[in-house]
Amino acid sequence: MTEELEQILLRLTQPDNAVIQQATAQLQQAFKDPAIIPALCAVMSGSQNPEIRQSATVMLRLRVKKHWNKINPNDRESLKAVVLQAFTMETEHKVQHSLSQLCAVMVKHETPDRWPALLQLLTQSTKSTNPHDRQIGLLLLNKVIESNPEPFKPHYCQLLQLFSAVLQDYNNPTALYYCILTLTAITAYTGTEEMKQMREIIPSLIAALKHLIVADQVQASEALEVLIELMEIEVSIIVPHITDIVRFCLEVGSDTALSDSLRVKALSCITFLIKLKSNSVLKQKLLGPILQSIFPILTAVPSPGEQDPEDEEDDGGDPTDNDNPKHGAAQMIDTMALHMPPEKLFHHLLPLTQACLTSDNPYQKKGGLMCLAVLAEGCADYIRSKMLSSVLQTVCQSLSDSNRVVRSAALFALGQFSEHLQPEVSKYCAELMPLLLGYMSSLNEAKIGHVTKAFYALENFMENLGSDIEPYLPTLMETMLSALNNAESLKIKELAMSAIGAIANAAKEMLVPYFPPVIESLKGFLTATTEEMRPLQNQSLDTLSVLARTIGKDVFSPLAAECIQLGLNLTDAIDDPDLRRCTYGLYSAVSTVSPESLTPHLVAITTVMQLALKSSEGVTAHLEEDKTFVLLDDDDDDEKDNSNNKAGNTEEDCLDDEPETDIHDVAGFSVENAYIDEKEDACDALGEIALNTGAAFQPFLESSFQQVFEMRDFPHEDVRRAALGALGQFCQAQHKVWAENHSETNHQALLKLLDVVLPCFFETVRTDRERLVVMGVLEAMNGVIKSCKGEVFRNPAHLKEISHLIRDVLKKKTACQGSGNEEADDEDQQAEYDAMLQEFAGEGIPLVTSSVPADKFAPYLNDLLPLIMSKAKSSCTVADRSFSVGTIGEILHALVTAPGGRSVAARLSNRLLPVLVGGVRDGDAEVRNNSVFGLGCLAQAAGPLIVSDYPMMLSVFSNMLGKESDLRVLDNLCAALCRMIMSNVDAVPLEQVVPALVSHLPLKEDQEENQTVLNCLTLLYKHSPALVVKVMKPVVAASCHVVGHKDVNQETQSCAVALMKELAQKHGAEFQAAAASLPAEQQAKLAVAVSSS
Repeated sequence: MTEELEQILLRLTQPDNAVIQQATAQLQQAFKDPAIIPALCAVMSGSQNPEIRQSATVMLRLRVKKHWNKINPNDRESLKAVVLQAFTMETEHKVQHSLSQLCAVMVKHETPDRWPALLQLLTQSTKSTNPHDRQIGLLLLNKVIESNPEPFKPHYCQLLQLFSAVLQDYNNPTALYYCILTLTAITAYTGTEEMKQMREIIPSLIAALKHLIVADQVQASEALEVLIELMEIEVSIIVPHITDIVRFCLEVGSDTALSDSLRVKALSCITFLIKLKSNSVLKQKLLGPILQSIFPILTAVPSPGEQDPEDEEDDGGDPTDNDNPKHGAAQMIDTMALHMPPEKLFHHLLPLTQACLTSDNPYQKKGGLMCLAVLAEGCADYIRSKMLSSVLQTVCQSLSDSNRVVRSAALFALGQFSEHLQPEVSKYCAELMPLLLGYMSSLNEAKIGHVTKAFYALENFMENLGSDIEPYLPTLMETMLSALNNAESLKIKELAMSAIGAIANAAKEMLVPYFPPVIESLKGFLTATTEEMRPLQNQSLDTLSVLARTIGKDVFSPLAAECIQLGLNLTDAIDDPDLRRCTYGLYSAVSTVSPESLTPHLVAITTVMQLALKSSEGVTAHLEEDKTFVLLDDDDDDEKDNSNNKAGNTEEDCLDDEPETDIHDVAGFSVENAYIDEKEDACDALGEIALNTGAAFQPFLESSFQQVFEMRDFPHEDVRRAALGALGQFCQAQHKVWAENHSETNHQALLKLLDVVLPCFFETVRTDRERLVVMGVLEAMNGVIKSCKGEVFRNPAHLKEISHLIRDVLKKKTACQGSGNEEADDEDQQAEYDAMLQEFAGEGIPLVTSSVPADKFAPYLNDLLPLIMSKAKSSCTVADRSFSVGTIGEILHALVTAPGGRSVAARLSNRLLPVLVGGVRDGDAEVRNNSVFGLGCLAQAAGPLIVSDYPMMLSVFSNMLGKESDLRVLDNLCAALCRMIMSNVDAVPLEQVVPALVSHLPLKEDQEENQTVLNCLTLLYKHSPALVVKVMKPVVAASCHVVGHKDVNQETQSCAVALMKELAQKHGAEFQAAAASLPAEQQAKLAVAVSSS
């Protein structure tokens, strides 16, 4: 059979399809013969043709993998011997490679200890004096360990001794390569006993990587993965060597003679280190040297005749997306901004950035602008409070620079500022809008990449302008509608459509006059069927979604049903993940204005979204070796990036019909971004639709829940975050259904959901390493507590779990905060995102306070308060101080209505008063504002129990009223005095306090507090009518101000009308005199209000 088999295998290599098909059929027949394994062994060992030997080896591997258990023990032993014999005799590298993979499959079935001959061969070959034998021994070692690292654990110490020696074998780069790959494979499985050896090996590892770079840059780039693996799995191994690793990676990243991919890999190692160990980088004083090295990369001038990718004509993307060293440098600064205290970062960074921005070299200027741009997200508070006007001035100047490279970078920077530095950046509207509109006026002549950046900046800037957009609206809409109707380029139409969405976010109902022509264009685009229209269609769906949320229910509702049908028709006709994703957003948006129009289509809508979550479409497994005959050639690269060839039979079909790839054959997975985005958006949409459609969604809740629940561990963080957020919305949706229909079934379903979802939240917050996922989960948990209140705490364990979870985040004890760090953090200085994470946790405290009886929560509150109060110190950042006193205020506000809240508030007053009184004297208006609010809530919550503190509090407020210039703080002072009066009217000297209070009415900025003020005025009138009559003018003015005000709720307006009616009825003359002092428009409004029935 051996000769016959060799002939068949030979025919499979012929370049003739008919011959190959015939040979394939013969091969399938041959595989039914029990003698196939010995025959393959004979061909593998005896054929003169290396290609045939390799084919036989690959087929034997696939056969053994599936049928090992069917091979009798004696045959297994002889097979083991034959394979090792073939390996030692083989001279062709590609066949040795396939033989080592065959050994790897056998080791998976036969643990190393049951194959002593293999261990002996490995020991002999790896220690051989012949360099080639060592190389081949290390190849075999690499393959058998990579396939199954754990059974080799008893040999790790011995292996590490071997690696220590091999890593110094500089003349044998292939041996270095396999050695480093094997070290990477065992890293995840090493334990404490190997730590010391692992640490000692690092200097040799760095030296070996340097030699490998000289020999083979592609292999070196792959081998650098060892550093990432060491950081991710056991960062403590590399901490003692951080300085050496950083220096080595900077050398590689800065060497322009090396390939881009190798340089990018080296820079990404430092970026990863900064993400995991920013404290160590700062402590070892590496920040300065890193920045000194990466600025020349960031500002490098391209080779003559070339441009940076983002400056090329057709590029309009994010300049930090492309994979080249310049972007690697920008991403590193971005990561620093997200993970380091801004004070420390800017100390080193500003001199370098300023030098760039004042240079005459356009690429220096571009580098400086890129640097400012990537700092905006992570250091938003710092830039807003310390340097906003100067950086905006720089950007404005650069927008009119003579060089397009500089203008493009300025547009990108402005887009980033507009996205991350709100609301302050919008105050520069008068300076920036004319510049941006100038760009829009030359749409047709400009290069498309440049126009894309101009739109990016304009969109981000406009989106947050709110009513300030009004003066620019006619020009903007004329420009955009003209582009939709007349532009030749589909890309320009797509950009204009996107801009209309941004305009709608700001303009809201002001966009109504432009709604018909926009809808006309949208419908035209959405009914097209050609492929090149797809991006424009996707953008049209996104803009339609924004319009649904912003234009107003009355205007949009008549179109709701048609929009749903449009979305369903599109996804029926076109199979495209991006298009489907955009329809999910549309259904979500429509559910906010017209949930009833979704009800008839929920079967179709939920089915398509659940299929998207279930689908593995777009996921490619990178197999160790592709399974098609095409690859039985001389290419020995073992990580082919091809998915299974669907045409033609695969080798496995020839062997057996057993399904599925063995997971251990998979070297990794890659998922196309479109499919990741689709899963993320499907989760978001299911959660929002469930919440908005209420009882109508009940038949689909369980199946949707199951699919979304499966996504909670998805490898991609955006999908995890969306899934966990949706789980929270499912709980809120079920609570809403139960609130509308108090059946026992609905109640049990809610409690069951909470018992599944909350533990899932707790575990994610403790173990997930991505801060944004953890922030999302804390936000979702807060949403659930806010909606479901006491139901969350029906399970007695939840109060303790949630309290301890909040405590652990405030103490930085979770995985994403680097728990287990041996280095103590500098408490008063941390990255802004770390502070933000703690704020999300802190927001849960007042929510819990308002959901459970105060005495139950009191012991936990006692533990949590010191952690909040510690952030009020003057050495803390403004954001921290504001968060601290703001959270204390919200806790006290919650105690006002919590059962038993009064006595708990009184017990806390001695600890909280000094903090709040200190906050009142803060230099920052927001801190003062939150402190005043907190003092008012303390008086309201503790009432008569803190009457002894009233004189001191009144004195503080009296001083403030004389000095304070911030309008919001003054509004809150008035509200705080009102809370004191309502809580304990007899403890306040009304004759002095009330005239001072009403002289600051009506409220100017904080319209929510009108409710407090009017409730107080009503109480005062009942308590001392004569006093109110004395101050009739300001009281009538304040009441009139509230009536018809769009930011004041109906209840408060009714309260104001009732008070004025009573004053008009009982004190006509005084009331008329007060009314007469109002402007005519106000007088008319007052007359209508008083005469209404």
